Parts: sequence; structure tokens; C-alpha cells
Amino acid sequence: MLSIPADRVKEFLIREGLIDAPAFDKLMTQATRMGQDIVDILISQGIVTADYWYNLVAHYLGVELADLGNRKVDESLLSQIPEDLARQKGILLFGREVNGTIDVAMEDPSNLETIEFLERRLKTRIKAFLATPQDLRRGFVLYGRRTTEDFRKVIEENIRASLQTQAGTIEEAARGLPVVAIVDNLFSYANALRASDIHIEILEDTILVRFRIDGILHEIIRIPKEAHPAIVARIKLLAALKIDEHMKSQDGRVRYRVGRETLDIRVSIIPTFYGEKTVMRLLTSSQKPLSLEELGLLPDMRAIVEENIKKSYGMILVTGPTGSGKTTTLYSLMNMLNRPEVNIVTIEDPIEYDMKYTNQTQINPLAGITFAAGLRSILRQDPNIVMVGEIRDEETAEIAVHAALTGHLLLSSLHTNDAVTTVPRLVDMKVAPFLVAAVLNVVIAQRLVRKICLDCIISYPPEKDLQAFLEKELKSVNSNSRIGVPRVLYKGRGCTVCGNSGFRGRIGIFEVLELTDDLRKIMIRSDFSLDSLNDVAKKSGMLSMFEDGLRKVETGITTIEEVLRVMRE
Repeated sequence: MLSIPADRVKEFLIREGLIDAPAFDKLMTQATRMGQDIVDILISQGIVTADYWYNLVAHYLGVELADLGNRKVDESLLSQIPEDLARQKGILLFGREVNGTIDVAMEDPSNLETIEFLERRLKTRIKAFLATPQDLRRGFVLYGRRTTEDFRKVIEENIRASLQTQAGTIEEAARGLPVVAIVDNLFSYANALRASDIHIEILEDTILVRFRIDGILHEIIRIPKEAHPAIVARIKLLAALKIDEHMKSQDGRVRYRVGRETLDIRVSIIPTFYGEKTVMRLLTSSQKPLSLEELGLLPDMRAIVEENIKKSYGMILVTGPTGSGKTTTLYSLMNMLNRPEVNIVTIEDPIEYDMKYTNQTQINPLAGITFAAGLRSILRQDPNIVMVGEIRDEETAEIAVHAALTGHLLLSSLHTNDAVTTVPRLVDMKVAPFLVAAVLNVVIAQRLVRKICLDCIISYPPEKDLQAFLEKELKSVNSNSRIGVPRVLYKGRGCTVCGNSGFRGRIGIFEVLELTDDLRKIMIRSDFSLDSLNDVAKKSGMLSMFEDGLRKVETGITTIEEVLRVMRE
């Protein structure tokens, strides 16, 4: 993020009455220790908003904001600067003025070296605008759309050229495809579309390539199946896997550079009926743990979580199915707890974020490092806070509970459908009910919903049948709910920014169960039942995920269809 000198930031914020000098100095010390920009800290703590900050920077630099959400990008200008160079420089050409001057959105409009470079390359004057990360992402989506066309052309043209020169079959031409270029294009295109996963599937007569974008799989391209061995071999080579092993599952990782970003790609290859299937999980090195607000926790739920992480012992569990964002939430909690006076130790599979000043351990069953064995070792490292990636078995559950009982704050995840079913899940792992009642501080259950694209959002009234259905659903979830059914709904029409999907990005819907004395009493009763626990939790004010989803529907964050979809999964 573009920075104004820290002393000027301090001066501006104090003058505006947003913070006092001691508080700013304390945050500055925290930012320096964590290796984060002071602005990221200020925004995550709600002291300034991102919009306020960029207006402040634009005023400081004496330039206009690019505001590409409200300006049309001249796509004909994109070809004048390659995508890799545009990402590297943090720039986007978006318009041409009457006198021939080209308008350029820049991450850093004060960078005179970049301005001179552009004027030499374009052979004309340029006008620099301040670009927000959202502005640049909008532009790179347009590059991404061109990339998929280029990607198809690379394959089609090379097959055609190979057929003409060799006069062979299409199978022979497919074997001569430029595999390095194909794999590189896959990574670049997936990054441009913000894909979280790449699936390369071998079918009976073709290779199917799909990207998971905002939780949904989309078919991207089909490639002649004869190219499959070469593509898989290339990926294995990058991930340091055995190229000649085809009958066993293999896991590895790849570091790949895209502009200024480094992708950390987790590779999983398994044998299937027609050949090996490859799935690659993409993480960017620039990803930082989100604040609770950015995760989607609204103020009432946020206050409960913030109060419970202040405790020096006990257990905080994040629950939900695979892919519901549990690890992201755990890292956000750790980031809040990461202070000089505490020792944080983790055992994970895999380590997804490199977090400063925490001691992170990767499980390795071949070396005897399992969650249970690793947790035993961790407890001899004098930790204050322990994070266990997932409680999967009885042994790990038992050690985790005893760690939480003996003066450690333990964070972990668990696979359950909602918050209250965490209790019987732990009991099913042979943890005594009185121990569960003693150690649990709070349970955060969650799902991920797609956010409506703000560039094409529209509102509309719900149909009467839908209104009646929602009222019935809400009553079945909580007959005394304080949440009402929305009278106005929102959706995205679809635009170039969101790839005509109407959605861009994801956010959580949550259920936060704080363990009160009344709930603990219910848990240790001999006639304990899930229904009684649920009833007491609702009476104590707990909102269900469905109710939290309705709140986000009402404010235009997501659609009612998204909430219903994830609740049914």
C-alpha cells in the first residue's frame, strides 16, 4: 500500500481528531514489530476507512482518484502495456484525453521513474491518477479476459502449426504443445480471476480444466487428452514430485511469480480411472490475516469474540465444513493475539500463512509429527497460546482439552454443522461432558457466501411466496428471533468486473456461541439433549447463521439465494 511518511499520517489523523499521539505511537510500534504497514493496522482497527485513506493520499499528492468503478476503461489501451509489466509497475492505462495525453491509474503516482518510463514507451504525455487496489483489480480482470482468449489461441495455433509442419494426426500435434506456456498461462489466468483452486481432470476423451472462483467451480477450457502426460509431468517437476509415479497420491508445492505477487501453490495429484487428476490450491504471499470486521463478524458477534480472546486459558473453536474459511478465522484471531509478551505455537496441516513471531510446525506423519504428537511437544515449549489446525481424533481432543485446562489459550477447528453440535462432537471423541463445559469459552460456526458485486448491484422487492417462505424458515430457526425478514433484496446484474456473475469476493455468515453458566449446567446434566442446549443458547441471545445471513442480505452484502444455498450444503 502506498505510504505517506508516518509523521505526516500522525499529523493528519491527530488534526482530524481520529487518534491521539500515544495511541498512534503504540500502533506504530505494533506495525513495525509485525512488519505491516501502519495504514493496514489503522484500517483493520476501524480508526480510518480505506476510502478516507485514499482521499487523504490523493490530497497529499495533489492528484485525482482513478475511481475506475465509475469510469469506463478503454480496453484498446491495455495492449500497449503487457499484463506482467502492468502488475509489476502497479499501473493501468484507462483513458485518452483530447490532447492525446493518456490517463494512467497508478499505485504510486509519486513514482517519477515509472512516469518517465511510461512516457518514453508510449511516446506521449501521461496524467497520473491514484489507483486503489480495487481499481487495479478491475483492470486486471479485463487483462484476464484477454488471457483466456490468448490461452485458447496458444493451444489451437500450436496444434494447427504442428499439423501443418508434421502432417501428423491431432494426437501427435497435441503431444507437441508448448506445455510450459500452457501451465504458465493457467497460473496467470487463475490469479487474474482470483481463483482459489485449479482442477485438471482427465476424462475419457479430453482434459477438463476448471477454476474454483468464490467457492463455485467454473469450466475454463478443454484440452486434447494426448497433452495430459506432459502437463502433469510439468506440474510434478515444478512441485518436486516423482514424475514416474502414477499409481500413488502425491502432494507438493510450487512458488510462482505473477507481477509483484508470489503464488504459493499446493499441488495434490491422485490416480483416477482415466489417469491422474491434479488439484492446485492457490495462496498469494501478499495475503494478510483479515480483521474480524473484514471476515464479516458484525459488532454484536465481534464484541463476544474480542472479549473471549482476552482470557488466558480455555478453548476457542471455529467450526464448519471443509472450505468454510475456518483457517482464515483462526489466523485472524492469532494476529490479534500476537503481542511481544506472549508465546504462540502452532501445529498445522498445511501452514497457510507465514506469521511473524509465531512458532509454526507443519505436521509430517512420515516423521512421526501428527497433531497429537506435535501438540505434546508444543506443550513443552512454554506456550501461552496454542493453535491446533484441526481436532480430528480422540487423542488430539484429549490433549487439547488438558492443555486448555492447564493455563493455555487453545485455538482450533472442528468439523460440525453448527455451533451447538460442537458439544456432542467432543463428547463423541470421548471428552467427558464436565471437561467440555469447563474448557469451552466460545464456538464460532461459519459458512462463506459470495458478496454482491458493488459495480452492478441493484435492489428489488421480494415476491410474496419468497417472503412467506423466509418468514416460515425464520420461525422454524428461532420463533422469537429479533431479526426480521428483509423487505428489499439485492443482487448483481453482472458486469465485466465480476465476469457477469453478479458476485465478487466472499464473506462469512456466523453463529457465535458463548458458554454461559446456564449453558454449562445444561451440558453436565444426565438428561442433556441438543434441543435443550439449543433452546438455552437462543434464549441467551445467540443468533443462528441463517439470521446472520438475513442481516447481510438486508444490507446488500449478499443475496438471499446465496444464504439459502450455503445453509443447505
